[in-house]
Amino acid sequence: MNRNKTRFLLMTLVAVVTFGMDSLPALAKDSRIIEFSRDTPGAEAKAFSSLIGVWHVDRDGARTVYAVDGKNWVQGIMAPAVVEKAKSLYGHGASEFLRNLEKYRYFPLTVLKEVKDFKEGTIEVMFKPVSGRIDQAAGIAFNIKPNGDYLVIRANAQEENLVFFKLDQGRRSTVQWINKVPVPSNRWQTLKVVVTGRKIEGYLNGTKYVDYLWTEDIDGRIGLWSKADSYVFFDKVSVTTK
Repeated sequence: MNRNKTRFLLMTLVAVVTFGMDSLPALAKDSRIIEFSRDTPGAEAKAFSSLIGVWHVDRDGARTVYAVDGKNWVQGIMAPAVVEKAKSLYGHGASEFLRNLEKYRYFPLTVLKEVKDFKEGTIEVMFKPVSGRIDQAAGIAFNIKPNGDYLVIRANAQEENLVFFKLDQGRRSTVQWINKVPVPSNRWQTLKVVVTGRKIEGYLNGTKYVDYLWTEDIDGRIGLWSKADSYVFFDKVSVTTK
């Protein structure tokens, strides 16, 4: 092999390796899975900060889970120590956050502490609707803003539908509503939200039902959501960010 050919091959190899290294940060993802096996039944989950409704660690047979407990539901219950929790999430902006959040008291909400600014990626959770005369709703809340506004995609076993809601300035409005979606009670299922740029997708048990191009960039906290007297188990919350 002559010297020029050897030099060309070496330069090509260096270019390939350099390109691969330069592309790694763009491909890297931060993934985490939150389970509740080390939490104490009856207490709040360590990874979450409940703000509206009754949330506690529960048991499903031998499985330790996180539950929204609406069995003794009363409209408008804020979670214990909600002021302190809001301050830990939003600091000096907590008063505005709480003032607007109280307008959504009908909808239990708990926020994942460690993810402060979910912009793009995947949020997935396993859930099991247990009971509820009015509702049996399980949702993923995202784009939770310091002023208390947020987005949510939720499944409801009572209504057998999947809905994409916007909660904005104290009002809830529908973005997409999909009827005739199988959401069986007393069965573990998977709800997933995928955000790519401004594109929002919602999946239930592997089937995509929501596909929507949002009007602005997604950037906010994330959490779990429910409604009214729902008693629902949650487990294995998976978050992957790009």
